[in-house]
Amino acid sequence: MERVVGTVVRGLRGPIINNGDNIEQIVVDTVLHTAEVEGFSIEDRDIVTITESVVARAQGNYVTIEDIATDISAKFGEETIGVIFPILSRNRFSNCLRGIAKGAKKIVLMLSYPSDEVGNHLVDIDELDVKGVNPWTDVLSEKEFRTHFGYKKHPFTGVDYIDYYKSLVETEGATCEVIFSNDPKTILDYTKNVLACDIHSRFRTKRILTNNGADKVYGLDDILKQPINDSGFNEQYGLLGSNKATEDSVKLFPNNCQPIVDGIQAKIKEITGKTIEVMVYGDGAFKDPVGQIWELADPVVSPGYTAGLDGTPNEVKLKYLADNNFSHLRGEELKQAISGYIENKNADLVGAMEAQGTTPRRLTDLIGSLSDLTSGSGDKGTPMIYIQGYFDNYTK
Repeated sequence: MERVVGTVVRGLRGPIINNGDNIEQIVVDTVLHTAEVEGFSIEDRDIVTITESVVARAQGNYVTIEDIATDISAKFGEETIGVIFPILSRNRFSNCLRGIAKGAKKIVLMLSYPSDEVGNHLVDIDELDVKGVNPWTDVLSEKEFRTHFGYKKHPFTGVDYIDYYKSLVETEGATCEVIFSNDPKTILDYTKNVLACDIHSRFRTKRILTNNGADKVYGLDDILKQPINDSGFNEQYGLLGSNKATEDSVKLFPNNCQPIVDGIQAKIKEITGKTIEVMVYGDGAFKDPVGQIWELADPVVSPGYTAGLDGTPNEVKLKYLADNNFSHLRGEELKQAISGYIENKNADLVGAMEAQGTTPRRLTDLIGSLSDLTSGSGDKGTPMIYIQGYFDNYTK
């Protein structure tokens, strides 16, 4: 029978995951049970993805505000701390900021503008033009920012993040000064002790600060790299990728995911004889065209994946072939010509005209985005995604 469906993506409903659960076995059991109930067969190069949240829950990878405060105090002592470039998020940063403030005496909070690094805006960029403010050169105090732009609430959350973050710091007993700049060196006019809270630009930020006379420079990835009083930790990412868990704790990004994905792959192979690919995913790497938010607040899309998901797609553009190489053909003759071209395509199409317009991203980022959009962040209850036919093409 002719196959008429390519890629199929299924969100799998499994049990609620708790601390101490065997995440490998739960994923394997869920996949096998779903295949039986839904009537599909497990095939080589199918993909199962697991959201990082349930992996971290199974690991019990949590820390409290007190744990964060203890680590901050140990690293900075009594010094004024410059907390720079945090993202604007109640879920992602509010409890982290509370812990930082609890371990400090004074904080100079430096916010990037017009938006944070993932696209949450403090002010519309067009307003900067109207006011004659240059975000690349101008340093604004809180008073100057308010004079220019007034009080702005985030369009989706209804929160004025300047007031919100300042109040969090002061509630924890520290004093807070807010400034606005996009130049990391600005903070050195206020303090030589800096906590860089940016995600994807953190290495550059820390390098600039170190090279320009900072005394102590840490990033969020340096906080909770080791456990504090038997807390959770993340040896690679620290507080990066964390989410608010309770009013006084955060869930960290999962630790050491490689043995988990390899273990799931091995168990499925043992039971079915098929080699599937497995990955843990966090935020997808896509941008909202309306809110301008780039959906990647995690340090990476995937903290662990099996070897078959390494690399980038190697695909040709069908419409390019139809419009150029085989524009004189129609119907079955065109289909056969394109199929033959695909079957004999080069192993590396980088730079080839036939590949122009295909998505130049890593497989893990593409599959992570697909998984994140499928599972969502709400109440769908599908923390595992099963993908079939992803590596197929027009000839299969």
